[in-house]
Amino acid sequence: MAAENSFDIACKVDMQEVANAINQARKEIETRYDLKGTKNEIVQEKMDLVLTSADDMKLRAVLDILQSRLHRRGVDLKALTIGDAEPAAGGTLRQKITLQDGIPIEKAKEIVRLIKDSKIRVQASIQEKQVR
Repeated sequence: MAAENSFDIACKVDMQEVANAINQARKEIETRYDLKGTKNEIVQEKMDLVLTSADDMKLRAVLDILQSRLHRRGVDLKALTIGDAEPAAGGTLRQKITLQDGIPIEKAKEIVRLIKDSKIRVQASIQEKQVR
């Protein structure tokens, strides 16, 4: 009975939807009035996104556009780890966003501990980047 059932906890990001959201955000940034004439860009580097903008206000606007496009495409915003804005070359600001694919080992251990502490009759184990 119970040996047949399983439950997985995983965190996966659809990279095609992320790419589509980035393209939509780039188009909106090009046409938006308050961002015209300034250097604003979104660059994807595997599981990282790098936002570059002229100042803090424009960087926050670019981040807001990107987040709204990701949300509309069905990408969970909890899968984003947003770094701090840092100065870049030419007086611009750069912000790095990491896409989380899978559950980090520390979080997985915490989930397993919580399951075991709840005293329910299940067996939790960590396999690759998910909890089974």
